[in-house]
Amino acid sequence: MTYSQTINEAAKAIAPYGKPWDGIDAASVARMRLQNRFQTGLDIARYTAKIMRADMAAYDADPAKYTQSLGCWHGFIGQQKMISIKKHFGTTKGRYLYLSGWMVAALRSEFGPLPDQSMHEKTSVPALIEELYTFLRQADARELGMLFRELDAAKAAGDAVGVHRLLHKIDEYETHIVPIIADIDAGFGNAEATYLLAKKFIEAGACCIQIENQVSDEKQCGHQDGKVTVPHEDFLAKIRAVRYAFMELGVEDGVIVARTDSLGAGLTKQIAYVKEPGDLGDQYNAFLDCEEVDAANLGHGDVLISRDGKLLRPKRLPSNLYQFRPGTGEDRCVLDCITSLQNGADLLWIETEKPHIGQIGGMVNRIREVIPNAKLVYNNSPSFNWTLNFRQQVFDAWTAEGRDMSAYDRAKLMSVDYDGTELADEADERIRTFQRDAAREAGIFHHLITLPTYHTAALSTDNLAKEYFGEAGMLGYVKNVQRAEIRQGIACVKHQNMAGSDIGDDHKEYFAGEAALKAGGAHNTMNQFAA
Repeated sequence: MTYSQTINEAAKAIAPYGKPWDGIDAASVARMRLQNRFQTGLDIARYTAKIMRADMAAYDADPAKYTQSLGCWHGFIGQQKMISIKKHFGTTKGRYLYLSGWMVAALRSEFGPLPDQSMHEKTSVPALIEELYTFLRQADARELGMLFRELDAAKAAGDAVGVHRLLHKIDEYETHIVPIIADIDAGFGNAEATYLLAKKFIEAGACCIQIENQVSDEKQCGHQDGKVTVPHEDFLAKIRAVRYAFMELGVEDGVIVARTDSLGAGLTKQIAYVKEPGDLGDQYNAFLDCEEVDAANLGHGDVLISRDGKLLRPKRLPSNLYQFRPGTGEDRCVLDCITSLQNGADLLWIETEKPHIGQIGGMVNRIREVIPNAKLVYNNSPSFNWTLNFRQQVFDAWTAEGRDMSAYDRAKLMSVDYDGTELADEADERIRTFQRDAAREAGIFHHLITLPTYHTAALSTDNLAKEYFGEAGMLGYVKNVQRAEIRQGIACVKHQNMAGSDIGDDHKEYFAGEAALKAGGAHNTMNQFAA
């Protein structure tokens, strides 16, 4: 609906109430409605699900149309990210938000910093989803408010061309609201607990929920040791629980990302139930590390399974966990992915130990033999040493080509001594094109970095502390922060405006007219940043 149409709708709503409502201005109502387009989290989830589905279809047609996101641990961080994207690229298309369970645990728990083991309050995740969208909606209100002010100034100046241009910008306004991929970990309990929490996610605005196949009460970060997976049927029940949550709330096209940690998980807590040879439970158990035993030589308390007429004893650890055979990780990942897609998941996430396109693509090709349009969400993780990994990949490739590598020590390629070498430059180029190449060669639809803003916050704070508390003093802030903000056009240099001061002034004028006591007058120090 255009700005003019919204004004007309507001005028129709006001008209029946006559003189008592004379102080209600239809144009002001229209502006408030446009500034608050999304009334609920469900409005957001329905809107963004359609965006994500369209993007998935576009990727299927052309792998160059992959999507991206950065993990954000606070609403302000997510807001500034989307404002920057609009400023630099003119559109938010193909750019999402990622909500990392790791960052919620480390930064948002009432217990204080926690490891990524699902010990944080489960409600803190939907609370962050709601917070992120609150800040993005405020970014819309702020930017539209600035356009309305420009429109008023153009009208006052009799600038018909300017009025036409601004009305077009308002009517074609692109919202900061984008899809969010939200991490539900392993569901924080059984399938019923997963369903209840998924509803909270969706009601807060999430159109996409990522769930992993680890045991909920043994959950570990994907890049740590000691991971324990569940039999497929347990995981599939949770996928169905999430789908039911989407369906119940009327977000039929909500997206489910099924994550497998099997590549790095060598343990299971359960032996799967088997109905008949070759079924899913039997396939899961086939990966167990077992030894054949004689019925006459059983130990007290031994747990046994039978297969092909043989009696087998799965190797059980003192922790009461069972271990898989070494070297079965990729096979288990492929089976996990195929079964997830066959049972309601839309996208896959394979947690790997390194960013290697050949490894990822090899598994995806096997999956696509069964599910031709299988595609991934991939973690471009800060847990990878990207510099070392890619320098070693180049080293290995060049060695295989028969090149003389005597100038390089593979174990020490992270050293600054190699910066600027041909090998380092080639590695950096491969890092630069990793997302594009992996989208084309390894089926990666969505690239994300889970924890980037955790690291950028630490880095920028360290730099400021070093300068401000050192010899630079106030210049450490002015030169490296404020002056840079001004010259790079960072919106929050006018922090009062970013926090909603101008929106509040507009509302005061709507409510009180000429009697409004506004903050944005001539003596507001933010006017110093107008130049």
